[in-house]
Amino acid sequence: MSDRYQAIVIGAGHNGLSCAAYLARAGKRVLVLEAASRVGGAAVTREFAPGFSISACAHLLHQMPRTIVNELGLASHGLKFAAERMATILLSENGDNVRLPAQAGGVLSASDVASYSAFMVRMRRFAAHLRPMLDATPPRLGSGAWEDSAALLRLAWCIRSLGRTDMRELLRIFGMNVYDLAAEHFEAPALRAAIAFDALLGTNAGPRTPGTVLTLLYRLATEHGAAPAGMSQPVGGLGAVSDALATVARAAGAEIRTGVRVARVHIRNDRAAGVLLEDGTIIEGGHIISNADPRTSFFGLLGTEYLDTGFVRRVDHFRQSGQAAKVHLALSSPPMFRNLHPDGLRERLLIAPSLDYLENAYNASKYGEYSDAPAIEIVVPSASDSALAPPGLHVVSAIVQYAPYAHKAGWHTVRGAFLERVIDTIEAYAPGLRQSILHSELLTPADIETEFGISGGQWHHGDLAFDQFFMVRPVPGAAQYETPVANFFLCGAGAHPGGGVMAVAGRNAALQVLKKAA
Repeated sequence: MSDRYQAIVIGAGHNGLSCAAYLARAGKRVLVLEAASRVGGAAVTREFAPGFSISACAHLLHQMPRTIVNELGLASHGLKFAAERMATILLSENGDNVRLPAQAGGVLSASDVASYSAFMVRMRRFAAHLRPMLDATPPRLGSGAWEDSAALLRLAWCIRSLGRTDMRELLRIFGMNVYDLAAEHFEAPALRAAIAFDALLGTNAGPRTPGTVLTLLYRLATEHGAAPAGMSQPVGGLGAVSDALATVARAAGAEIRTGVRVARVHIRNDRAAGVLLEDGTIIEGGHIISNADPRTSFFGLLGTEYLDTGFVRRVDHFRQSGQAAKVHLALSSPPMFRNLHPDGLRERLLIAPSLDYLENAYNASKYGEYSDAPAIEIVVPSASDSALAPPGLHVVSAIVQYAPYAHKAGWHTVRGAFLERVIDTIEAYAPGLRQSILHSELLTPADIETEFGISGGQWHHGDLAFDQFFMVRPVPGAAQYETPVANFFLCGAGAHPGGGVMAVAGRNAALQVLKKAA
């Protein structure tokens, strides 16, 4: 048995590092234990072919609040940007690409451009009023406690302060599907699809799925508080964000150990009292905070013997099966997308021609199959950060939907065919791509589970849906970062507010631990 720490964080993903940094800055003796050989979790940069490096899972930064960036001083601890305020470009097979923010000309009518501007102003206003929900511990329903009642009143005021007209509109659209919302406002298929794509990325939903306006508002709310860089690409990839967070945590006094796997949470007198490592070592700690997903946290690290049957059932029914795959390509030359200026390679590129295209892509996943015509988000990080590839060569990073976690035929039998399908889809927009490919890599949700230790390969650690959001995320009884076991907390993306590289769950969990320790 080793020395006692005041807090032990299991997992050095961005939320775990954020949690550790805030706890250490508050004067706590903090230990972070990471099973992998490096920090970062799913926000890492690694070499996937000799000389070619990529952001292995998440590949853009656009949700981390400027408050966290400034409070932790990440810029002074190594965080720099290779590309900032990246535009979104909807690719077209015939070269009629649409660039957002929308401008008149090409396939967009003046009416659609005006509608887009008005739509985004209103949606961002909604997002600004919803944003405070993300930065605080969700209230408990029916507790009778003054702080919970006050939090509910603040939430009600955030909505009421929109004014009567906008409040009614928010309440009207909140439970809608994004298909109907986009079709209601725009004529151009590409513009409709662009709105829907942002609501669907990383979800187990199609554009006609009820509640997808909620996920669109969630994305906009997280982006509202983000740093001025907007949608951006850090120098060195997303691993640079994790490295900066680790540097801040260490500078504040936190100890970070990599290559150390926690086997179980150590329980004494029905309270979390430390961790048991795989080698049998017990490290004592006053508060144990898990950055792992809920299923791993409760079933793997804690054990069902310490939880009541109803709570175990709720966790078992928590939905966290991924639907997004990741494809990495090493190229001998830059991809040549139709009618795209070379500078366009520094932007975010989408393959999502229409709402029906997205719906059809989703349909296959319902039956345990991958999409024959997938929707794809593409970035070419080497266009902005040449150090990621050898001189004159390039890397492509693509998030592909939909690819179900459990393919009915087994990924071992279809992974080659799926990779070829993805490459064919991209080549339809970038002729000649295939002949420039030097290396390729496919990460299915099952691969993401294996590489990053995320159950189900879902980078949000759980679906974002009405029944898994805000004051019921991940499940009732664990929605305020605390769990049914005293001194055991959650700080990962499975807790409020959810996934995306923003470090908010880690910060919120740290504040909750400090509050309980006071």
